[in-house]
Amino acid sequence: MSRRPSAFSALIAIDKPVGLTSHDVVSRVRRAVGEKRVGHAGTLDPAATGVLVVGIGQATKLLGLLTLDRKGYRATFALGSETTTDDAEGEVTATADVPGELLDPRRAEVELARLVGSCDQVPPRFSAVSVGGRRAYDAARAGEDLELSARRVTIYGAKLVSVDPERCAWTLDLDVSKGTYVRSIARDLGRDLGCLAHVCELRRTSSGPVTLDDCLSLDELSERGVELVHERALDPAATLDLPLRALSVEEIPDVMCGRCIPAGVARDADGEHEVAHGERVALVFGGGLAGIWRCGGRRLVCETNFPQAIEGVR
Repeated sequence: MSRRPSAFSALIAIDKPVGLTSHDVVSRVRRAVGEKRVGHAGTLDPAATGVLVVGIGQATKLLGLLTLDRKGYRATFALGSETTTDDAEGEVTATADVPGELLDPRRAEVELARLVGSCDQVPPRFSAVSVGGRRAYDAARAGEDLELSARRVTIYGAKLVSVDPERCAWTLDLDVSKGTYVRSIARDLGRDLGCLAHVCELRRTSSGPVTLDDCLSLDELSERGVELVHERALDPAATLDLPLRALSVEEIPDVMCGRCIPAGVARDADGEHEVAHGERVALVFGGGLAGIWRCGGRRLVCETNFPQAIEGVR
């Protein structure tokens, strides 16, 4: 049986509350907007809050195309203990004394500065990383010791926000590459300092170009539904960071059939330019994203089409 066409297609950002899985958020969005075809990009742990990009209708096809290469987080690291999950959800596995010098903001700033750069990071045992077709968290829950390979990640920035001597905790802002686990940063930092550490609070402040200012709350979405989506949909072309190539009415039939069209002129933040060979562009018409095409010579060739345009282009 064929899938019922969606009533509309849009990309939105949700400020995920604590205690919900990313899939829980998808379920809430489905009910709020009356659409079954909903998905998300960039999983957040239940204990974490903040930016979660969600696609509705045809916009689910965008989720795998979004780079969202950099993520921003505000995290609080609790010094003095390590847990099974590397966050406050797990059981404490080891404790250590926290030297008073580590509660000096100047020392904390020095240690955080050392985090900046690229490194090989081993994901937490309780993570969605797949090894041999099996999720790491499934093996961890079964009491199995699954060997996780290190992956190359980059920490672009680590800035101290505050030190809480009573809680023995550091709060910091992180700017990291896609695939970086903040829980692993806390675990490894604690081991390097000799005092152990885990994440006790985590909030994603940005995902690629999408920030908390772009987010909707689940409560207001439940109250206003589709009307709010139409008002606050993300610009899909801007989120993809692609220049806009406006379509004429005459070009629509060719685009719908995937036939090549002239390269033409595209517009980005710097103004208009002729589309260059190999350049990818967002085909737009009437405020909607109709497709993502690539220039081959003097013609545009279809990479991805959206039979129902994704709204929100500005």
